[in-house]
Amino acid sequence: MKVKLRFFASWREIVGEEEIEWSLGDSQNVEGLVTELIAKYPRLIGTALNSLVMVNRRYTDRQATLRSGDEVAFIPPVGGG
Repeated sequence: MKVKLRFFASWREIVGEEEIEWSLGDSQNVEGLVTELIAKYPRLIGTALNSLVMVNRRYTDRQATLRSGDEVAFIPPVGGG
């Protein structure tokens, strides 16, 4: 099963890409995907824990099941002053 991943801000800096295609096992959820990404990109751990996730342009929780062809976007926390 393949999904399209989109990265913004610090995610993009760490991964080095704006978007990639990612292969998942069947019955994968967002949390499992985040775990796989942290395993490949350990520097994501702090950012990943506090980021919002969108699946097909809708905010979702980490228990959401992913399906082949889904687009998953990771939005890191934003700060400012």
